[in-house]
Amino acid sequence: MRDDIFTKRRNVNLVFSSILIILTVGSISITQYDVLKGFASIGKALIWGMANFYPDPNSMRIVPEVLPKLLETVLMSIAATTVAAVFALLLSIAGSKTTRINSLFSMFCRGIASLFRNIPLVAWAMVLMLAFSQSPLTGYLALFFGSLGFLTRAFMETIDEVGNNSIEALHATGANYSHIVFQAVLPACMPQMISWLLFMIETNIRDATLVGVLTGTGIGFSFDLYYKQFDYHAASLVVMLIVITVILIEIVSNNIRRVIL
Repeated sequence: MRDDIFTKRRNVNLVFSSILIILTVGSISITQYDVLKGFASIGKALIWGMANFYPDPNSMRIVPEVLPKLLETVLMSIAATTVAAVFALLLSIAGSKTTRINSLFSMFCRGIASLFRNIPLVAWAMVLMLAFSQSPLTGYLALFFGSLGFLTRAFMETIDEVGNNSIEALHATGANYSHIVFQAVLPACMPQMISWLLFMIETNIRDATLVGVLTGTGIGFSFDLYYKQFDYHAASLVVMLIVITVILIEIVSNNIRRVIL
């Protein structure tokens, strides 16, 4: 019996590996990608980066100009994520199998979550630019819609994982829907939901840089501006400030998770 299980698992792995190899070779052939040239260019890119892409003393002149842009990006990410979390919480309560009002509305909420979650952030930014042009509002809405889809799905799964014992106990005592949601479900789910919220804030601060390049706002626009001016030292300083900010946010986020979980 055990040998049959191992044989079946080995055959599945063999089939999967074969399909992966065929897809890889086929993609290389169709795109005419030169693998050897690609790997050889990595060394040249590293040499160029070490020779040109680093902050120098002259690049420090841009710090007073860049820091407000960096703060704008961080605040925009936090605002978009927290507002999206409020709407995501409402949709997840209505869409979860544990707390849903009816099956039809639950399917609608799950459909909204899947639709928003599967549209890339870059696509959101490009579509919204058609309506709002390049502006902070475009970047905010792109982060908001992307966060709404992800957080709704994450909150739904968190609510679905809640044990039914406390819910059944409240049902037995004659508790109504609001008592079950606010006294049993949400208190049990809140630590995990806060963890998802912090994770989304970290992700959005990273993604906001790319959104800023597209929408002409925030720290992303500053990087794009210096890079297109061939001021690589200033551009590298912008990248370094972004990395430091993300690391600091992650440290704070991890400490909060350690306390609440």
